Amino acid sequence: MHIYLYDLAIRVFVLITKVASFFDPKAKLWIAGRRHWRSDLSKAAFAPSEQGRVFWIHAASLGEFEQGRPVIEAVREQFPGWRIILTFFSPSGFEIRKNYPHADLVCYLPADTRRNAADFLDIIRPDVAVFVKYEFWANYLFELKKRGVPVLLVSALFRQTQPFFQWYGAFWRRMLGCFTHFFVQNEASAEMLQRIGFQNVSIAGDTRVDRVLSIAQQAPGNTILDTFQKSPVTGESLPLLIAGSTWPPDEAILTEVMRSDTFDEMKWVFAPHDPSPASVERLQAACPSEIPGEVLTYSQAKTAAAGQAKVLIIDNIGLLNTLYRYGHIAYIGGGLGKGIHNTLEPAAFGLPVIFGPKYERFEEARQFVARGGAFVVRNADELSAVLLQLQDPGFYENASRAVRGYLEENRGATEQVIDYLREP
Repeated sequence: MHIYLYDLAIRVFVLITKVASFFDPKAKLWIAGRRHWRSDLSKAAFAPSEQGRVFWIHAASLGEFEQGRPVIEAVREQFPGWRIILTFFSPSGFEIRKNYPHADLVCYLPADTRRNAADFLDIIRPDVAVFVKYEFWANYLFELKKRGVPVLLVSALFRQTQPFFQWYGAFWRRMLGCFTHFFVQNEASAEMLQRIGFQNVSIAGDTRVDRVLSIAQQAPGNTILDTFQKSPVTGESLPLLIAGSTWPPDEAILTEVMRSDTFDEMKWVFAPHDPSPASVERLQAACPSEIPGEVLTYSQAKTAAAGQAKVLIIDNIGLLNTLYRYGHIAYIGGGLGKGIHNTLEPAAFGLPVIFGPKYERFEEARQFVARGGAFVVRNADELSAVLLQLQDPGFYENASRAVRGYLEENRGATEQVIDYLREP
């Protein structure tokens, strides 16, 4: 009975998305990307090989892809003969990563009906399937189990409020029964699964930790940032706050604090979530400046001029995760809105992290706060108070050790997954 209701819900969702596609660009991409998927997939430059295994990994969107990415790249390195298929649910993941070079095929996951699931698996014929974090598609899972395909869930997080753990959750627990092994991020998730009878669990941590530590280790130098962070008078490095993925509410409290004489010696880098010209111009106007050239955009900065500036705005995409190497403190945006962005990237460089109160959904952020490496602020006064605390060398060093300590304790999740895949 439950599966029929589930199928009906999926079909209703698809119908609603088709209607929405007439006026919503994202819905239009969702529908267009799945049109004629059977013929497109059959004709794709991908042919399952009798010699190499077929590795299928599914991510909901871009954030989940980043968690699955270390596993994909480790599979490519450790098992070069394997064919890798990467699927996405959301256009925001597929459109950005559709040319990802480490996968043999990147495509949308067809809507989760029984027929779609059976046909999709008939075409790709996976030897192993990996779902990232919280992807639970009933028909795909039931079909994979029926075919005897090993299924892993990596970087998983569970909450007590999820239906798996409720009195009415039998159908959802049946989905969990399709997984061969769970690689969870924390002990609480493992205990929840064990309480409902699942012992096939490893506490592995978050695969993103491996990725950010690798990025930090290989981060290239940047001549503009190297010049910008130094005093034009003494040549010494000045305290540098890097504000990553900021939204207007974040920028409002940051620019208010910048007006205080207390932080005259500090330099500021903004990497707004929206780096469009209009957004950058608005941010430039909001930044306090007494002389021309104090607020520069990255695309216009010349090495000589960068040292005279007090504020640098990153007006392109793809630089932020390596620029943290120049930072002293990180402010991560989104916490005054729907939720914070990536805090692992600055932590990999040992930067204490500041963000707004919407962080509870993120395990690493909760850990950073609990350990004293991250600080929650709601307004400019609270931000000023935290920045003053971080001027104390001892306090700063303890915060830096706290974020790095969490990463060191949680590295190695990718290796655990690869070790499992090596087993016969």
